[in-house]
Amino acid sequence: MAIELKMPALSPTMEKGTLAKWLVAEGDRVMPGDLIAEIETDKATMELEAVDEGRVVRLVVAEGTDDVAVGTVIALLADATDVVSEPVLEEAVAAIAGPAEAVPPSPAATATAATPQHSAEVSTARPRRSPADRVRISPLALRIAEAKEIDLDGIAGTGPDGRIVRADLGIGSRLVSPQPTASPRPVAPVAEIAPPPAGVPVTTVKLSTMRKTIARRLTESKQTVPHFYLTARCNLDRLLKLRGELNASLAPRGIKLSVNDILMKALALALVEVPDANVQFGGDDLHRFSRVDISMAVAIDGGLITPIIRDVAALSLSAIAGASKALAARARDGMLAPEDYQGGTASITNLGMFGIDEMLPVINPPQALILGIGAGVEQPWKVDGQIGLATIMSATASFDHRAIDGATAAQFMAAFRNIVENPVLIVG
Repeated sequence: MAIELKMPALSPTMEKGTLAKWLVAEGDRVMPGDLIAEIETDKATMELEAVDEGRVVRLVVAEGTDDVAVGTVIALLADATDVVSEPVLEEAVAAIAGPAEAVPPSPAATATAATPQHSAEVSTARPRRSPADRVRISPLALRIAEAKEIDLDGIAGTGPDGRIVRADLGIGSRLVSPQPTASPRPVAPVAEIAPPPAGVPVTTVKLSTMRKTIARRLTESKQTVPHFYLTARCNLDRLLKLRGELNASLAPRGIKLSVNDILMKALALALVEVPDANVQFGGDDLHRFSRVDISMAVAIDGGLITPIIRDVAALSLSAIAGASKALAARARDGMLAPEDYQGGTASITNLGMFGIDEMLPVINPPQALILGIGAGVEQPWKVDGQIGLATIMSATASFDHRAIDGATAAQFMAAFRNIVENPVLIVG
């Protein structure tokens, strides 16, 4: 009996993913813990492990297929000792279409079911494709094409090595729809997507799952969250001096503090000082957090991800430096676990190292605050009652006005600037 292997939900927010690569082939025997496939989610590429012992009898979804909904059957397995006949497999694959897109049985399949004694005649009426032909089309696409009598000649496959997949057949609806949740995500209005201007040389590439998720989430954020922005300019000279002294003492231990590590600590301490800014809008409720978990923006190939450092206010600077370095490395290697990026009570994003003077970041839902950091720029400033040169940093925070009022936001920004300009508060 064939056993369905379905696209898993690898994070609470995952609705669909890309089946990046199969690590097994049809006929392979798998044991619990064996790696079966690589799944690309909106956050990272993760490996799918086998749960039970069995034999792969059919890979239903071709590798490289995008937007595979959670719950979609991606492969059929059988007990290692079972022998699953081809008609049974075809029936199982046809059943995968389900009510979302019913695939009518082919005349040959109907004849086989009605008069099994004439199975030999049926097989001659529809000769099986050669192995070479089947390689260029996924099993599910082949089944649908045969059932709907779609001519495959002239169809250019978009799967690996030009393989024809279901999407190439012009089938619009999903084979398996994701199960509705108790609190469905509100659907933001979809703006009309304009084509590129005519006559201009252009290269068009397909968006990755991560890039599409970033586009959707940030669009929803700007359309549904009422942003407002406050900027504070901070004198960094004392902080930079303290950083140099700390790094000199920590060097024998192989620890090096970045400016961002210290600013994360300052952000956490400011939220402790102004707890009304460490909140989240909850519809009819307001969630107040008693701990500061900071999501730090990390640029990776193809997008941006925000791994989380927990309870930052309680951590030492060396602990923050170690955690941020490890998380950033795992993020760039695509090795973050779901618990590394789920949650967070506030975010920080720093473009200062790119020479950006000021930025207005987009809120990372469902959080209510994100702090954007610009570069430290040497400029005239009042220092000890005199005009002199100082290294000034622009910090701009975006606030969710549903959860945080202007006065509270101003108190938070004042607290943050005071901590940055008096860094002894960070190590004291």
